[in-house]
Amino acid sequence: MKPKPSPFTWRDDPDVPDFPDAGLICVMDASCGLCAKGATWIARNDRDARFRIIPLQSPLGAALMSHFGIDPADPLSWLFLEDGMAHGSVDAMIRVGRQLGGTWRALGALRLLPRSLRDWAYGVIARNRYKLMGRADLCAMPDPAVQARLLQ
Repeated sequence: MKPKPSPFTWRDDPDVPDFPDAGLICVMDASCGLCAKGATWIARNDRDARFRIIPLQSPLGAALMSHFGIDPADPLSWLFLEDGMAHGSVDAMIRVGRQLGGTWRALGALRLLPRSLRDWAYGVIARNRYKLMGRADLCAMPDPAVQARLLQ
């Protein structure tokens, strides 16, 4: 049996700057139009303001991505940090939906698909995200709900 990973492993990594890591944290590509829409979706549906968003292009975001083995210069995933544990790709979306509650819990139905299919579909979208949704500047978005959640 594989041992359960320890939570908050980044706290022991000297390459990850200290940051207020309590709560729900999303590390997202701040240049990606799809990620900007995702951040807006989270901000508008997070009625309790529990989520914070870290641009992966920030020193903190890049350090967290690297800590979890994701190349920040060529990310094929994003990170969702919950209770000190990191989740990526479709699993992260499912967990975000669960935290947002309501109809967003329906994202849990994606678990019915085999992991290999979920990962393949996510990879296709991630590799083509700029072609599909263009580029954006998450940090410069005028949406005050998004700006209030940014942690750089």
